[in-house]
Amino acid sequence: MSHQHSENPIEAVLDLPIRYIDRSRAYYLTLGYDNPYRWAHNRDVPFAPLSRPLTHCRVGLITTAAPFKPEAGDQGPWAPYNASAKFTGVYCMPIEPAPDLRISHVGYDRKHTSAEDINTYFPLQRLKEAAAAGRIGQLNSRFYAVPSLRSQRLTTERDAPAILEMCREDRIDAAILVAT
Repeated sequence: MSHQHSENPIEAVLDLPIRYIDRSRAYYLTLGYDNPYRWAHNRDVPFAPLSRPLTHCRVGLITTAAPFKPEAGDQGPWAPYNASAKFTGVYCMPIEPAPDLRISHVGYDRKHTSAEDINTYFPLQRLKEAAAAGRIGQLNSRFYAVPSLRSQRLTTERDAPAILEMCREDRIDAAILVAT
């Protein structure tokens, strides 16, 4: 399917993709860092093919969403960025009862995205439906969360190994990471 561009020059400019990488590099330079932001690059991709069909796998859900903290201010749909709602260490929680998770602590396009539907950033209900329909094997009884601290070092040296260990404890065959 081809994308149709508007004949109106103003609309055409507004229809351009956001140059996120360029904006991030410029942002880090304006903060006073001596060098531009370096995106993570892995020569050895840490993924492996499934050893059996997904319909026979135990599936885990990994998120960057944070548990609702009543004392942390507005965290609801359309909430402005809220650093008070951040979490700084990995955690896991049972999927029953369904947790109250929010994403006001991360940067996203709040002009066009509301965060009203939790399944857009934490698709627990959709995964339950997939398991009930037999599209995936068993959904794990707990989910995992990793903070979004913008630190490659913390992510690779601390957070990812902790999440991997939890997944191994639960005998997860496949994990779905929904990063916000």
